[in-house]
Amino acid sequence: MNAAEFNRLVPVGAPVIAYPCYRQCPDHAPLTTRTRSVAWDLCGEPVVKVVGRAGGIALTHVDVAAGGAA
Repeated sequence: MNAAEFNRLVPVGAPVIAYPCYRQCPDHAPLTTRTRSVAWDLCGEPVVKVVGRAGGIALTHVDVAAGGAA
């Protein structure tokens, strides 16, 4: 999903599950959180900010939680 599609479907503040390392990372549990920005392209990779983490997380590492998408 690109940043424009994500922004169209997922409002800022929507509940998400983020995988800051990678999906099956044994050292980092998934983070149940909320978006805190719109998505944007960072060097060709669509990313979004989430509560509890600095910087952007790739949209490939973010799942929209129940009730999070429009």
